[in-house]
Amino acid sequence: MLLGIRPRRLHPHPLDLLAVCLLVAGGLCVATGALSRSDTSAILNRILPLLLFLGTVIILAELTGRAQTFDVVATRLAIAGRGRYGLLFVLCVLLATITTVGLNLDTTAVLLTPIMLAMADRVGLPLLPLAMTTALLANTASLLLPVGNLTNLLAANRVALSPASFAARMAAPEAASVAVTMAVLWFGYWRRSRRGGADRYEPPRPLRPRDPVLCAVAGAACVLFVAAILLGAPLGVASAAAAAVTVLAFAARDRAGLRWSLLPWRLLTLVTGIFLTVQTLSVHGLGSAVARLIGGSDSFVGQLRAAGTGAALSNLVNNLPAYVAGEGAVPDRNHTQLLALLIGTNAGPLITAWASLATLLWYERCAAFGLVVPKARVAVNGAVLAVLAVFAATAALAVTG
Repeated sequence: MLLGIRPRRLHPHPLDLLAVCLLVAGGLCVATGALSRSDTSAILNRILPLLLFLGTVIILAELTGRAQTFDVVATRLAIAGRGRYGLLFVLCVLLATITTVGLNLDTTAVLLTPIMLAMADRVGLPLLPLAMTTALLANTASLLLPVGNLTNLLAANRVALSPASFAARMAAPEAASVAVTMAVLWFGYWRRSRRGGADRYEPPRPLRPRDPVLCAVAGAACVLFVAAILLGAPLGVASAAAAAVTVLAFAARDRAGLRWSLLPWRLLTLVTGIFLTVQTLSVHGLGSAVARLIGGSDSFVGQLRAAGTGAALSNLVNNLPAYVAGEGAVPDRNHTQLLALLIGTNAGPLITAWASLATLLWYERCAAFGLVVPKARVAVNGAVLAVLAVFAATAALAVTG
């Protein structure tokens, strides 16, 4: 299978109905007065910049995928691995981590997963190790930059750190989380007995993109996007500008690639519905229940309580509402406890399929590719990793604080 070929998308998409139902539920909350007009206005004003970023960064990622930028990088990684599984493992971890950090965890799930699966098919590696690399690192590697996870973007005002300062504060938790993830990936999926007993693989031939100019422009737009964020540009502006550059390049060289389906209406609808619904639940009792679980201490124990509560709630309902509910329970003065909550909602959603949007999208991509995911095994390994990664990252946060 060639890396440039994308598996056919399944229709109808199961998330479409979920997105519409959540938006209708949120609309009913507003229409019936269960959510006041002031609360509705506040939540919409808060998520509008988030929706701008999410919409434009997905367009950027989709067009980058069509330009075969990820395919070229993945092929070069397989070649650089020189037939050695250990080296390929490290390179795949680096690619998934960099993609998550720089372009958002949903990009890793949506675009990098089918590319990794296609690469596995080419080099004769079982599909599951490559798939799990993107599934786990999409969540556990999303701590370093604000763009890495939507929960980070939600926390931007409360955290009150520039992207560079945020990265400095979360560098140790990120390193701890990724290190633990590597250990679980290797022993759970990549070691010799798990990958079918093969000692080496056959490196693929270099891949020449269909349009080298588009491939280069898309890659440059992604690099400039990350650079603009680190220099302090507003996230929505940076992602919109990078997407605009890529759209213009496609308009000049591949107009057929510009289609209405690039707009991620499902994700935008889903996020809006989730926020309206969860804000209503928070007003009517959820917030006080979460506050009792988290407590009001900024000590290491308080940080563990916040991280553990965020991880548990994420696996029960989804990490976005889990963060929103937890944020309201963390006292304004407890800056480190809020960062610990982020660790729980980022590195913890690894057990259930709905724990994060990225995980839902990952399951859909695997199904479209024909990979049957062993859900029980994934859930058990995910539970082990969630506990270890959340604890290790929270401990790193406390030590470096």
